[in-house]
Amino acid sequence: MMKIIITKNAQEMGKEGAKIFAEQIRSKPDSVLGLATGSTPIPCYQELARMHKEENLDFSKITTFNLDEYIGISESDANSYHYFMNNELFQHINVDLKNIHIPDGNAEDIDLFAKQYDEWIQFAGGIDIQLLGIGENGHIGFNEPAEELMTGTGRVQLAQSTINANARFFDIDEEVPKEAITMGMKTIMDAKKIVIMASGVKKHDVVKRLAGKEFLSTKMPVSLLFLHSDCTLIVDEAAYNG
Repeated sequence: MMKIIITKNAQEMGKEGAKIFAEQIRSKPDSVLGLATGSTPIPCYQELARMHKEENLDFSKITTFNLDEYIGISESDANSYHYFMNNELFQHINVDLKNIHIPDGNAEDIDLFAKQYDEWIQFAGGIDIQLLGIGENGHIGFNEPAEELMTGTGRVQLAQSTINANARFFDIDEEVPKEAITMGMKTIMDAKKIVIMASGVKKHDVVKRLAGKEFLSTKMPVSLLFLHSDCTLIVDEAAYNG
């Protein structure tokens, strides 16, 4: 079942998402949160930081697992997801650093690390609530449209459309990562609750197809979330109406 919430703009979208996460944290202070990166979740993280500062929302007992990370990029690089998460959320809340987990794109053995990452999630009790954005091509995490999709966390080749979309963040094309490590579809679907967010006119086509409930396809990975029992899609008017 997928519930759809339409908001006026990206900031309101972020507030709606933060409200759901805050309810989860308040009802279960040691919740396991699945987190995402990119421009879409920033308003949500800003609102969670405000809630911590002004409403004493307590993150001290939570555990976090991020969806993905580029392979071969330094954690201190401004384009890494380690840097992003610290800059956009972690440094603004009272999360225990030892409870933060982000895929290691520089692990000596990526395949072994990916297997361990899923084991760590299971050991933590599973993800209580997972935040997701949607790529313009329907990808979630770095699960790109394909004939087959990974089940667990693993190494993936990025689609050319994703590489092109990321190019604006790098000085030269050669620096744009071509591979990433990402949670697979089963890892994502195993979350007890999922919140998907999309904003802006560029996401209209994928939101229209998703809201239309027309089909399930590995060529549009986000469509598989229709199979989840507790999934909420939050979009702004630009993404919904075009």
